[in-house]
Amino acid sequence: RSGVGSGPARSEMLPKVSAPWLRWFTWYSRRYCRRHFHSLRVSRSGLPPELPALPLVVYSNHASWWDALVCLVLKDEFFRARTAFAPIDAAMLQRYKFFGRLGFFGVEQHTRRGARQFLRVSEVILQSPRHLLALTPQGRFADARERPVHFAAGLGHLAVRESPAAFVPLAIEYVFWEERLPEILVRFGELVVAGGGHRPRQQPEAWTGFFERELARTQDALAAESQRR
Repeated sequence: RSGVGSGPARSEMLPKVSAPWLRWFTWYSRRYCRRHFHSLRVSRSGLPPELPALPLVVYSNHASWWDALVCLVLKDEFFRARTAFAPIDAAMLQRYKFFGRLGFFGVEQHTRRGARQFLRVSEVILQSPRHLLALTPQGRFADARERPVHFAAGLGHLAVRESPAAFVPLAIEYVFWEERLPEILVRFGELVVAGGGHRPRQQPEAWTGFFERELARTQDALAAESQRR
């Protein structure tokens, strides 16, 4: 067992999700994407993989502030049976408190206390096979062509937990093709199960490097598809 604790204290750490608010914001996100983009295209070669009965971590690049809306549409389309959670800057959550009703949890940026907050809450989330944790581990907006991909350390620590979880990279791009409005392009990468002895135990830093390379590989494949249109 991890050091998170047990009983009511752990359940109180789980971010709250309001079903009515989530339905409304999902509707709003779909409507927004329809109004402001020509289409949301998912690579046929990079559809979501078949998922084991394990907690799921989806980690993506952070191309723009649209990412949260796009990921909510993808969650509703492909992972509807799961309850999704995501970290957000604690100061931003104070400013936009309704995000706290959608499964977002506040984390102090660039502090040790914030890192501990993230790991404690993530550990609680990843106790259930019906949960999905969505992360943008770059921690900032970054151009989709930026290489090498660089992550903060938190994701690697989740891969060395005592219980297993599934990890899937997600690449996102926003491009203009022939239409007046831009396209949203997405591609899922290969699933990896980590933790619980499913793979040779590595240090968190090694896992972070592995996930960085996997996301870069998925982004490169999406970029090649984008160029071919």
